[in-house]
Amino acid sequence: MSAGPARAGPARPAVPGRNPLRIGPVSGVWHPRTAAVCAALLLVSAVLMCLGATRGDFPLPLTDVLRVLGGGGEELDRVVVLELRLPRAAAGALVGFALGMAGAITQAVARNPLASPDLLGISAGAGAGAVTLIVLGGAAGPLALLGVPAAALVGALGAALLVYLLAWRDGIDGLRLALIGLAIAGLGTSLTTYLLLRANLTEATQATVWLTGSLNGRAWDSVLPLAVVVLAVLAAAPVFGPRLAALQLGYDTARSLGRRVQLGMALLVAAAVVLAAGATAAAGPVAFVALAAPQIALRLLGRAAPPPVTAGLTGAALVLAADLLARTALPVELPVGIVTAALGAPYLIHLLVAANRRSNA
Repeated sequence: MSAGPARAGPARPAVPGRNPLRIGPVSGVWHPRTAAVCAALLLVSAVLMCLGATRGDFPLPLTDVLRVLGGGGEELDRVVVLELRLPRAAAGALVGFALGMAGAITQAVARNPLASPDLLGISAGAGAGAVTLIVLGGAAGPLALLGVPAAALVGALGAALLVYLLAWRDGIDGLRLALIGLAIAGLGTSLTTYLLLRANLTEATQATVWLTGSLNGRAWDSVLPLAVVVLAVLAAAPVFGPRLAALQLGYDTARSLGRRVQLGMALLVAAAVVLAAGATAAAGPVAFVALAAPQIALRLLGRAAPPPVTAGLTGAALVLAADLLARTALPVELPVGIVTAALGAPYLIHLLVAANRRSNA
């Protein structure tokens, strides 16, 4: 048989059901459903950001908001949209994206759909750091107002480092990491409660507002640091992406593929910690987004494990939707963290029931 006809015709995928993609030296697999879901999530997030810009003490029609975003509009409308409301929307999108990515990475490392950065004590550490500064550092001064996000970041990173050091025993095990994380989270929560009990009324009020997770009053100076964190982690995706894909297949499989499992877990945990700490420092602890976003993304894609970017886009849409609901559902505006907690708690119960049914089947 001649070899000529075999070489004719278009090239076919090497693996049935997969579409290889090569751009210069970079190669991968093209997933049409993933691309469609990501495009839809981007569209939903953009719509929610525009709708959020219409709400406030000075309501604006959607057409005026679109006109401002297009470069036109009245001067007052431009100030309201670009200086007051767009930073809040951008902060919400970035916080949700960072928490969604962090949740997907944490669940892959722990190999548990109930895992989240909260499980590693990051939120509790951030809360303890912020409340410590508010109560002991004098929250009324301008230095303290600038330092609360920094204190939250230091507390989150410190708690994560402590969890990692205590969980290390000839390597890191996902279950041991989760158990140590729960213990450190309990210590952080206890410290926060003690500080609130000894605080005066003004300090306790400010600390409680921060601990609920809020996007109120966010400006561009609080958005830019988180944007840098997210972009830095995305730029490092070629480094930890293959390690994450290998870990999602199991530790033994990852070792058989030649991956250094402990190094991969360390890099992935570091990425999740940086993302979650940056998000918490920017808006306070926004509950359940890191837990729910990866699981929702997984169901949207119909895959065994959620890609972090898709989980991040899902988290962005969730936070933006929760913030819009918090501003419109009741006569009094609520912090976004209250809405995400109210919606996320039933979802956590659903995941627990589903996991219990699978274990008993």
